[in-house]
Amino acid sequence: MSVIYLDNNATTQVSEEVLDAMLPYFREFYGNPSSMHSFGGQVGQKIRTAREQVATLLGAMPEEIIFTSCGTESDNTAIRSALTIHPDKKHIITSRVEHPAIHVLCAQLVTQGYRITELSVDKNGLLDMDNLEKNLTPDTAIVSLMWGNNETGVIFPVEKAAQMTRERGILFHTDAVQSVGKIPVNMKNNVIDMLSISGHKLHAPKGIGILYVRRGTKYSPFLIGGHQEKGRRGGTENTPSIIGMGMACELAGKNMQKENTEVKRLRDKLEKELLARIPQSRVNGDTANRLPNTTNISFEYVEGEAILLLMNELGICASSGSACTSGSLQPSHVLRAMGVPFTMAHGSIRFSLSIYNTEKEIDFVIEKMPEIIERLREMSPFWNASQSSGAGN
Repeated sequence: MSVIYLDNNATTQVSEEVLDAMLPYFREFYGNPSSMHSFGGQVGQKIRTAREQVATLLGAMPEEIIFTSCGTESDNTAIRSALTIHPDKKHIITSRVEHPAIHVLCAQLVTQGYRITELSVDKNGLLDMDNLEKNLTPDTAIVSLMWGNNETGVIFPVEKAAQMTRERGILFHTDAVQSVGKIPVNMKNNVIDMLSISGHKLHAPKGIGILYVRRGTKYSPFLIGGHQEKGRRGGTENTPSIIGMGMACELAGKNMQKENTEVKRLRDKLEKELLARIPQSRVNGDTANRLPNTTNISFEYVEGEAILLLMNELGICASSGSACTSGSLQPSHVLRAMGVPFTMAHGSIRFSLSIYNTEKEIDFVIEKMPEIIERLREMSPFWNASQSSGAGN
């Protein structure tokens, strides 16, 4: 059975070009890039090239790029660096819809005496910027807001937020894991201090990430060890993955137009047809201000996990907006923060496309999804009750 992969916000396939760039550095050119001899020195040169490729995609300078192991490490490093730089400041501002790399870290920091302000979002997942401004205080060490939401694709005005914090001398970080490679990001045009990227979200391998740190920003390393990354992140460099990351960033720049035309067109087609063919369905999140590859659709009175199981039987891969916790289903914190009705939140499915998806795949999903939802609703006492009472009319 062939796989139709529509879960690219979870991870992406490694592109052939990226894999081809990486392979020689596992066996043929395996030298340590920090070595004095030329065998290792040539590897060090490839890392410098990769750093330039990443910087080009971001509109940054190569010296502003730090290679990490993943987006989570980058997020954690940014927050902890700000707290170390400002030990007298105990306040952090973030939002209620952040990735667990920020959300869970902040929950832990509360136990260490820090005060966390989680900004709310409206029913469309949009931030109230006036609320951000009201919560900025002299005690605020850092503001961290994601650029594009991983569940809904909603884009936050992080460049405007960074300007607000800069005017008050407060550091600003953005988790741009879902945004880089999908929408234009140019660090020359904003004042964002730190930005996180994860390689496996843009067709590089897992286990490689980026932390952008603007030149002149005070910084404290998270991993202490050798002199790698100019002392900003200890540990022998993951050479093959770094080289793969560089190639992935170069390809992302070339494919940006396709992301915002063809991928967006297929996303819109999928969304429009499912809404038209399946009654009592809705899109979660603002439809005008979101990533071009993402749609989050709720189907009332069915469970997301049950939908995924039937999709899986057909080889269709996507994600649910619910998570199984201690044997009970709880809607995602993102959908709860948006106030999505309980009967809708449980039946939410995130479809996230990539440049490798085809029209034929989308047509197949459009054909099969109504059958899946109808089958599940026939077994749902809540659906049957709603129909009997006329609620579905």
